[in-house]
Amino acid sequence: MSNPLKIAIAGLGTVGIGTVKILQNHAETIAMRCGRPVIISAVCARSQKDRGVDLSDYQWFDDAHTMAVQSDADVFVELIGGSEGIAKDAVEAALNAGRHVVTANKALIAHHGTALAKVAEAKNVSLNYEAAVAGGIPVIKSIREGLAGNAVTRVQGILNGTCNYILTTMREEGRNFDEVLKDAQQFGYAEADPSFDIDGVDAAHKLAILASVAFGVEVNFEDVYVEGIRHVSATDIQFAEELGYRIKLLGVASMTEAGLEQRVHPTMVPRSAPISTVEGVFNAVVTDGDAVDTLMQEGRGAGEGPTASAVLSDIMDIARGICVSTFGVPVTSLKPSQPRPMGDHRGAYYVRLMLLDEPGVIADVTAVLRNHSVSMESMLQRARVPGEAVPVVISTHVTIESNMLAALEAITNLDSVTEAPRMIRIESA
Repeated sequence: MSNPLKIAIAGLGTVGIGTVKILQNHAETIAMRCGRPVIISAVCARSQKDRGVDLSDYQWFDDAHTMAVQSDADVFVELIGGSEGIAKDAVEAALNAGRHVVTANKALIAHHGTALAKVAEAKNVSLNYEAAVAGGIPVIKSIREGLAGNAVTRVQGILNGTCNYILTTMREEGRNFDEVLKDAQQFGYAEADPSFDIDGVDAAHKLAILASVAFGVEVNFEDVYVEGIRHVSATDIQFAEELGYRIKLLGVASMTEAGLEQRVHPTMVPRSAPISTVEGVFNAVVTDGDAVDTLMQEGRGAGEGPTASAVLSDIMDIARGICVSTFGVPVTSLKPSQPRPMGDHRGAYYVRLMLLDEPGVIADVTAVLRNHSVSMESMLQRARVPGEAVPVVISTHVTIESNMLAALEAITNLDSVTEAPRMIRIESA
């Protein structure tokens, strides 16, 4: 066998320890599959507390930046997290030192991926990040390598397990968002401060990365439209079921004639669509290509085992001598991202209104929709309570988002409307 590949692991949290365990438990198999041993030479964390695995054979560093520069490792594995600070500094130092880098850090890649890729390619080393998107699902390799012969037209997915768990539980148990969120925090599916997940930022980081790989553009997180799930109610979920839909937090990226559309938001998907059946903490990614048609991958999007598995796959590629351009094409060939304004998005919409049950109210609403070139497809009214507010749900035909928003603003100003309308976008598949 060839000389061993030495790796240094920065960050010994859940994923870091999971990576150590796989390397320790499957060392022989990994060596056979790579044609050379893969060994840990150094580790780094904020404290030397007992983590349930034997780390005594590895050189210990207290500082990740120092380890990136001074260790004898061939590969620097960054599992610290965060788009700035020590994670970014250490990765830059490792690349500049001519070391390969493997990371699970979606925020780092979403914010600095293009710049880091330039350094990696200049130094002729790999920057691998399979674990940054969708955990154990090999979606980066799938799009970058398996679908390399396709012109990808759209990539979409359930990219955050916390949100998917909350929406699934709300539907199955008929409970409200705040109540289910507390349970998710108790079970460890949501952080004490869950805003990163429930406000869509985590999914937006992942979508920006997927869009770069799928469409050969520079990573541009700033151009992702982001909307979370705080406003989704049990009432909306129940109405969605009646209309034949399920609500998922989707990330959708598509290349249009007007530019790249990147959006993360609650979405109504038909119950007949395979992605509607992806429940709980699971993730799924659907890719449309001109040759392959539609490909869907589903699996666990987080956790010790799935994420560590993705980290190991990147390390093993380096051990095998496989070096692919960071985003599928040389970084100098990445095109600047030309965003399509969200107001130009074309789609169908679900709108829930609270209207006073009075004569002529529906006629006023339909007149506003007509005046803004929005065509109504269907309407549901739960009950009649003359003189009091009742929920009325409207679904529209495909229209331009700017028209839809202007119509909602006008509807809000009607005397018969008692609270702000709720709008959820509808995806055809």
